[in-house]
Amino acid sequence: MLSRAADSIYWIGRYLERAENVARFIDVNLHHMLDLPPGTPEQWKPLVAVTGDLYRFLERYETTTRETAIKFLTFDDGNPNSLLSSLRAARENARSIRDVISSDMWEHLNATFLQVSDDDAYERVRQAPYEFFSELKLAGRLFEGLTDDTMSHGEAWHFCRLGRLIERADKISRILDFKHFLGGGAPMEEIEWSVVLQSASALELYRKRHGRLLREKIVAFLLLERDFPRSVQFCLMGAEDSLHAITGTPIGTFRILAEQRLGQLRSELAFTRAEEVLAEGLHEYVDALQLKLNLASDAVSEAFFVQESVGAV
Repeated sequence: MLSRAADSIYWIGRYLERAENVARFIDVNLHHMLDLPPGTPEQWKPLVAVTGDLYRFLERYETTTRETAIKFLTFDDGNPNSLLSSLRAARENARSIRDVISSDMWEHLNATFLQVSDDDAYERVRQAPYEFFSELKLAGRLFEGLTDDTMSHGEAWHFCRLGRLIERADKISRILDFKHFLGGGAPMEEIEWSVVLQSASALELYRKRHGRLLREKIVAFLLLERDFPRSVQFCLMGAEDSLHAITGTPIGTFRILAEQRLGQLRSELAFTRAEEVLAEGLHEYVDALQLKLNLASDAVSEAFFVQESVGAV
């Protein structure tokens, strides 16, 4: 397929996943506030920090409150990773490849963008934030389902899946790092780990598998679990599968840098234990992991896409 079309469908996958995760972060943090002991101040700065946009936020806002954090993460045009910015970029990419994606995908994406961009959106967040962000989380999942059900599973579908899974791996690693930014100490340990698992839609499945909230098992579950669809390892396995489906190179070998970097990272996680991650330091390990994910993403772009892509950030 054309490089520009591949670029657009790849970034649609990334931007929709990014938007869903922003909605997920905010929704879980709103519920987290309800579990805090009386008198405990709301913690919105850690939420902004884990997105990687704290410096940009501090340039635009004097204080970190519920109102400023939600506005920055949801509606701020000056934040290229805000929910609105991500949906707008996805929509512009989709507009340029209407012949590649299905009509159902376009209509759903367009409706979701209008839901966030209309004049009443900010007031709806103020009046009913839980409903607003829950609807956006479901919208992201519905788009993924429409992609799987209404597109031929050829190159375009694999590029969309590749983008979505690379983005998801990055966001799950950031969710793990959320615990570092919370820093509530021993009294808050169980509540904070519960927030981390909820942010990855993993709490219920983790409880069924392991019961008690234990740091080592949570790290293994979100980072290394091969059967949990939102773990970093599962995402990298799927991303590598789609990359090799595009190139035709057999799994376990490589011809281009993107295959090498993604394969090395997937193999590294396959032979890593949670105890080793914690011994290195979870925050330090996640920082290094995000750098490697960025390098793999850069290699994908260099291998397949024109450099002046639509809205790529």
